[in-house]
Amino acid sequence: MRAVGIVLAGGGSNRMGLLAKKRAVAAMPIAGSYRCIDFVLSNMSNSHIQKVAVCTQFNARSLNQHLNSSKWWDFGRKQGGLYVLPPTVTTENNSWYRGTADAIYQNIEFVNGSHEPYVIIASGDCVYKADFNKMLQAHIDKKADITVAYTKLRSDQDDPTRFGVLTMDEDGRIRGFEEKPVVTSNMTINAGIYIFRRRLLVELLERAAGENRYDLVQDILVRYRETKRIYGYELEGYWNNIATIDSYYKTNMDFLNKRVRDYFFGDYSEIYSKVEDQPPAKYNPGASVKNALVASGCIINGAVENSILFRKVYVGNGSVVRNSIILNDVYISDNTVVKNCIVENRNTLRPNSVYTADAGAVRVVAGEDRRY
Repeated sequence: MRAVGIVLAGGGSNRMGLLAKKRAVAAMPIAGSYRCIDFVLSNMSNSHIQKVAVCTQFNARSLNQHLNSSKWWDFGRKQGGLYVLPPTVTTENNSWYRGTADAIYQNIEFVNGSHEPYVIIASGDCVYKADFNKMLQAHIDKKADITVAYTKLRSDQDDPTRFGVLTMDEDGRIRGFEEKPVVTSNMTINAGIYIFRRRLLVELLERAAGENRYDLVQDILVRYRETKRIYGYELEGYWNNIATIDSYYKTNMDFLNKRVRDYFFGDYSEIYSKVEDQPPAKYNPGASVKNALVASGCIINGAVENSILFRKVYVGNGSVVRNSIILNDVYISDNTVVKNCIVENRNTLRPNSVYTADAGAVRVVAGEDRRY
């Protein structure tokens, strides 16, 4: 692969509420045994990108622990590897990352020290599969300066005003780029994946830094859309951004659909993650499990339906878990009812209690939540 990869995983999200108090969005658990960042790292590994950097910043401890070895995604080679790049105080700089462009600029030595002619930049808070070789080939065929991956939202999928919306001409060249519009009917949105010629990226980053501009979208893509050849590339298949509570809940619940599971886990392009040795899930007499993902280390005594249980979850006798996401190390006591909830990890839910959400809503049950 003639490209180096950069994953932007430093951001938090106010829309994640209590879920973002413990971790970065890119570290959010997905589908029982994965983290969100596993999907972009696996895409890069499957595309044979050998050298990948992850820019971390907000609540980065759990994310850094997850990235403690490159072997899980097969980046552990003599040529290449996985690099974790938090903000660093130097004689030239003593600030945090002030934006996506600034995060890359503060690590410009990583880009300059790479020999690959192209750079693939991707967000760490999206769940999708992509062959970056095809995207790079399209970039080369179009003789593009920059290529932006896009996807088309369904009307029931998400709100397009959360994203940048694109308009393109017949040749696929981006002519309009509006970031987070107040109102729009345009469902063609920026998927958060970019390809640059490496030397051009360095040039644009240095120019932006010299003008105190720090955002990759506003200060580079939007600013140069008329003077640089910026093309769109349609990302086909499943794509979701998880940076709100509702989108995080919906994305996880999608994995209860066999078609979605087969799409991610049923063919040759696997999704990799850090492996934690746990015993198989245990289903005691009286347990009832229907349409659920149950991770290793779980012990089930009650009823679980249309739910996802992450590692080491205990469900007590007479308890009911329905339409819910239960994160790692949660203890659900006897005769407890959990419906339409996301339960934060390491929580203990009291016996004979009911945790529910209003119709059409999702409730987050965290350590600070004492509404029993």
